[in-house]
This record gives sequence, C-alpha cells and structure tokens, in this order.
Amino acid sequence: MYYDKRFQTDAFFPFVAFSHQQIKACVTGGNLVVDRGNFDQITERVMNLNPTVLTNLADRLGAGEVIHAETDDEKNCYQVIKDLDHIGGHVQGSTTIKKYMRNEIWSMIIAKGAPSWFITISPADSKHPICIYYADTKEEFRPKIMEYNDRFRMVGSNPVAAARFFHLMVTLFITHILGVNTAHLGIYGETAAYYGTKSEISFKMRMESFRRS
Repeated sequence: MYYDKRFQTDAFFPFVAFSHQQIKACVTGGNLVVDRGNFDQITERVMNLNPTVLTNLADRLGAGEVIHAETDDEKNCYQVIKDLDHIGGHVQGSTTIKKYMRNEIWSMIIAKGAPSWFITISPADSKHPICIYYADTKEEFRPKIMEYNDRFRMVGSNPVAAARFFHLMVTLFITHILGVNTAHLGIYGETAAYYGTKSEISFKMRMESFRRS
C-alpha cells in the first residue's frame, strides 16, 4: 500500500511476497505440530514409510480407485497424509485449505439445509471508476471516463487494485443485497447464512446463500 503503488505494479513482488507468506505459514504449522507433542510420532511414521506401498497407493488413488487401508504399511501412509494435512491447513492456497472449505460448505448444508441461490459475481473492474482510482497514482478521487485501452492497461498492470475492488464490491453485495448484519431484509429475503469462495486466477466469487424457511 505504498503511496506511489510501486509494489502493486511490480510484476514479481506479489509472487515473492506470497511465496514468503506460504513459507512462513508452513514453518508456523510445523511449530504447531511440535507444540502439540506430535513431533516424535510423526517423525517415526515418516521414517518407517514403505516407499513401495506409498507409490502403489498413489497410483491406485490416481486411477480413481477407492482404497480402504488394511495392512499396517497402508495405515501408516494414510496417517502421514493426515499429518501433512494438519500442517497444510495453515497455508493459504494449499490443497488442504480447499478441502477444508468443502468440509465447511457441507457442514453448513447439514446445519442450514440446501442453498437456495448460487450466485457468481464478476465485477467489471476495467469499467468502474473506483477500480480505476485504486489503480491510478493520483490521491484525489476525480471520476473521469478514460479510453477503454487506457483503463484496461491501468487495471491490468495493477492486480492489487483489481483485488481491492473485488473485495469492496463483494462486501457491498453481502451487506446491501443479502442484508447480512443490517436492519433490513436482503433482496432474496432473510439470509440465514452464506459461503463464498474466491478463485485466485479469475477473481470470481461463487456465493451460496441460504434462506430461512
């Protein structure tokens, strides 16, 4: 958020920063495992892994086979996978995080019932003056209609501006359209719960809105 937005427009800074964030999360997750007294057990399981059994399980799972661990070696391999999930759950963007989100969605469906609405939000960032302001280096907000190519290049060179704009629009949608934490009902009625997942590539959001019966 530096004033001249040099870090926002740098082509490599977001990748470097995100990589360091993931490394830190991995280290923190590993420390949490140690703090819980599982380090010795995990170390023993990893050291006693049977590579042949692990490769066989990976090939069978990759082929779509449903496997129930029967031997001690197979059970050990599955337990190591659970150990890795425990650490990966602290790393944003990991496969474990996505699995946790699926579990949260299913839990919400069990608690609230099936969702009434599936909504995909795709704000037109290159056409909105707020996003153009986020991407520009001018501190004063003066809405100005720019040429399409200029707007496209400005937003394309500043992915942080597009992300900030997306977050703003989704927050406004949840507050004013769904009526969450407000004194008025949402357009679709009283919202019992909602869940949103954001794609890291397309910056699109799929909303699952649950209405009270």
